Amino acid sequence: MSNEGLIRGTHHLTFCVGRAQEDYDFHVRLLGLRSVKKTVLFDGELPIYHLYYGNEVGDESTVLTAFPYRQAGWMGRRGTNQCRSINLSVPADSLGFWADRLRGAGLEVGEVERFGTPRLEFAHPCGIPYQLIGESGPDPRDPWEGNGVDGEHGIRGAFGTTTSVREPEPMDDFLVRGMAAKKVAGEGAHHHYEFGTADGHGRVLELVEEPDLPQGTWTFGEGTIHHHAFAVATAEDQLAVKDHIVGLGFTDVSDVKDRGYFFSIYCRTPGGALFEFAYSRPQGFFIDEAADELGTHMCIPPHWEDRRSEIAQLESIDTEEVVVG
Repeated sequence: MSNEGLIRGTHHLTFCVGRAQEDYDFHVRLLGLRSVKKTVLFDGELPIYHLYYGNEVGDESTVLTAFPYRQAGWMGRRGTNQCRSINLSVPADSLGFWADRLRGAGLEVGEVERFGTPRLEFAHPCGIPYQLIGESGPDPRDPWEGNGVDGEHGIRGAFGTTTSVREPEPMDDFLVRGMAAKKVAGEGAHHHYEFGTADGHGRVLELVEEPDLPQGTWTFGEGTIHHHAFAVATAEDQLAVKDHIVGLGFTDVSDVKDRGYFFSIYCRTPGGALFEFAYSRPQGFFIDEAADELGTHMCIPPHWEDRRSEIAQLESIDTEEVVVG
């Protein structure tokens, strides 16, 4: 038994940021993504926005989701044994466009090459590292076009993440035996893994050895990547993934959580980086908004309906579209 063929690729990437407006401006007005959902964090007792960004319909692997924690005053600590970098795929020929656009917005941009792919390195306003990975091969994902970013240059979706580890061996064991990933390259402290099926996207996981960093926080808190979610097709596949991982001795796996638009289980990997395995409802993000209205309403889950007055105290978000650059 293995998880070969069950994990398709990336489902979404989730992180904790500062202010909601700052995050919206970064993802929509600068990176050119679409706001596909504005709702609240399902967990806990404190009302916190849950903001979703992606392509036109929020396809699997294009979605980034953010919890803005500045208003609540919860701070995280970036460190080792934690997802370290959000890595997004763009056409290789678009990197010049993106370097100019990001620098024009006042961001510091590094230009590097790793594992044969050119990259731009920069940071979210809250400090979370981002990479735009220039890919020369075809990518069938259709980007959202808006705010000065056209289809030729638009972000296709997730490339994957980079996870910081103190030592690579325990995580290598989890990735290879638990997720049927294959290590395909190594460059010094960096390790490159590929996983998933031919119909999946965002199929790269990278590790970086950082033994001298402090342990990153596990809790919600501004400035940290909370989890990398991986896509499975069905409830049966999700259960099979869980059973296989637990059977290897990685027993810190949650029960199924209904997230409204998808169903999730969560797993603490060796050291603490949080992974999720999710499958989407057939309606996707259309379950509570029409296609042409995605991201324009405050969508409140049923168990939060009696707390609308508290949710109304969250900071307002100006969603007027403007062109940057």
